[in-house]
Amino acid sequence: MALAETRSDETVFLPLNPSSESILHVRCGSDIYEGLRQASIPGVFLEASDPVCQGPLDPKLPAEALRRARADFIATTYQGFEDGAMVLSKMEAEARGLEQLDHFAKIVLWFEHDLYDQTILMRLLAQLQDAAKKPDRVFLINIDRFPGIARFNGLGQLSPEQLGSLWGTEKPVTPALCREAGRLWQAYSSGDPLRLQTALDETADALPFVAAAMQRHLQELPWQSNGLSLTEALSLRAISEGAGTPGQVFARLVEDLEPLPYLGDAMFLPILKGLATAPRPAVTDFSDWKDEISLTDFGTALLHDQARWTDHNPLDRWVGGLHLQGDRPPFLWNPASGRAIAAP
Repeated sequence: MALAETRSDETVFLPLNPSSESILHVRCGSDIYEGLRQASIPGVFLEASDPVCQGPLDPKLPAEALRRARADFIATTYQGFEDGAMVLSKMEAEARGLEQLDHFAKIVLWFEHDLYDQTILMRLLAQLQDAAKKPDRVFLINIDRFPGIARFNGLGQLSPEQLGSLWGTEKPVTPALCREAGRLWQAYSSGDPLRLQTALDETADALPFVAAAMQRHLQELPWQSNGLSLTEALSLRAISEGAGTPGQVFARLVEDLEPLPYLGDAMFLPILKGLATAPRPAVTDFSDWKDEISLTDFGTALLHDQARWTDHNPLDRWVGGLHLQGDRPPFLWNPASGRAIAAP
């Protein structure tokens, strides 16, 4: 669920059990690597963690140009990831790893149900169509719960023993599943939320968590009621209910308010900062996770749907392949119907 740390080395595959290097484990972060190693899971590990649930996703850009654009976005937006050359180097290493899948007899994908994971999974499955044509080649572990964990947010919560219990439960990935993921990925990155909504309406249950994840994605469009995304609105609610620092706001979202937690702290902070530094801010400004924070009068009005964010603050952010710019977003989220709509 959290954005993985950027490493300074050029390593593509990390060893788990070097005696079983014909098995590759792919995960959208490094959070379970040590757990898999301690659980004596055989194989090697590849991290593929570009957070495509945020930032530029222009479908017209060739792969190399898109990687550069995304690396620049991460370096200029996420705290702790300011070295753009290192971010780009890591992305290129991941891409090289995905180009070497023919070296492995078995590929196992480890994912959970949230938006961060499911967008990366859709993209990855779309790339694996050829590999999946070989029987018993590509497998998927894709879960939304674990026994004994009341609020399951991700595989990173699990101990080595718990991760070990999942080994052997992986399900085969078929070419049909890859094609379905590719169709959804194209809709997601198209820049047309209505196309994505139509694609979801026509989707079978082969990817059981995609529908909820995409619904959560569409809720990041400006809401018809106040012009805020759901993350922004929940942040204001957390503050109104007593969260007094950015750290407390983030904790309240992850632990309680967010219906489908998917943001790491580095991904969440720019959203909250945007509410504080806009021409007409909704919250008081801050410099640190522990600084005091409160709603402005405008923020209180937004919280009660008595004002619209976009009447006073221009947008400049991506929602999938849609680049929202200016004060007239072409698409909105309609909470009454639970669907995206074209702006009137």
